[in-house]
Amino acid sequence: MFKKIQQAQARLKGYANKTPVMTSTTLNRIVGAEIFLKCENFQRVGAFKFRGAFNAISQLSDEEKNRGVLTYSSGNHAQAIALAGKLLGVATTVIMPDNAPRTKRLATEGYGARVIEYDPSETTRETLAVDLQQTSKLALIPPYDHEDVIAGQGTAALELLEATQGLDFLLVPCGGGGLLSGSAVAVKTLCPGCKVLGIEPEAADDATRSFRSGTLHTVHNPDTIADGTRTPSLGKLTFPLILQHVDAMHTVTEASIIEAVKFLFYRTKLVVEPSGALGIAALLQGVTDVSGRAGIILSGGNIDGATMTHILAN
Repeated sequence: MFKKIQQAQARLKGYANKTPVMTSTTLNRIVGAEIFLKCENFQRVGAFKFRGAFNAISQLSDEEKNRGVLTYSSGNHAQAIALAGKLLGVATTVIMPDNAPRTKRLATEGYGARVIEYDPSETTRETLAVDLQQTSKLALIPPYDHEDVIAGQGTAALELLEATQGLDFLLVPCGGGGLLSGSAVAVKTLCPGCKVLGIEPEAADDATRSFRSGTLHTVHNPDTIADGTRTPSLGKLTFPLILQHVDAMHTVTEASIIEAVKFLFYRTKLVVEPSGALGIAALLQGVTDVSGRAGIILSGGNIDGATMTHILAN
């Protein structure tokens, strides 16, 4: 898989942003370690998802590209597939829950994708995707459980390691596990002594339960402000990679997620969505101790005005 991550990095050159790595003296003082923030909120479409989407679509056959691409997503992967498809001249269709953030839907449509809404209380996006794929013959690129998507996401951690010349810890948000598994493979290959920690909300703790038990757990439409982590479970590909390469999983409260978004906004002047702030939440809540040099992937910055107003008012 590491070779695929390196190949993805070369494939993304000139298309994906090489996002900045930032530091905060205040955060370093609070945590008692040297923290490096990989700012994927400055990635194209505002999230790391562009990496995996572009890497996957770019490797489709001409026949598959001509038929078009299908995916399902609450927002960031949807936007990423839509933009990657636009850049590569591939038509895209996205199945999106009707409670997805409005800004993410508008951006997805703005990049040219066709959006199909569904009610998550009545059916699942996977079921709809299978039905639609059978009739349309579109190439399905899921949000995380896809080898080329995982490889693309791993390039974020690869860049972070190149910029910092090594880390003692890496904290990564976890939904379906694409970013976490790809990052863990990259880190453990180049910096085996670095401890990789996955972070998810308490309200959506399926990955943590799966990791600790060794058995795949699921959750249905979890009630968390971190909408990017409302995935039902880890994938058939991401779960074994996480078991093999991740050192620990931790969960954070909704209150800690809100505080993390506020901290990043007020103290570092960064706009980060709740899902992207999970690593900061873990540090501020104290659910894990880090020392030396620690990297945190801020996975995205796509937050709508209403949600940010709610967070800043608390």
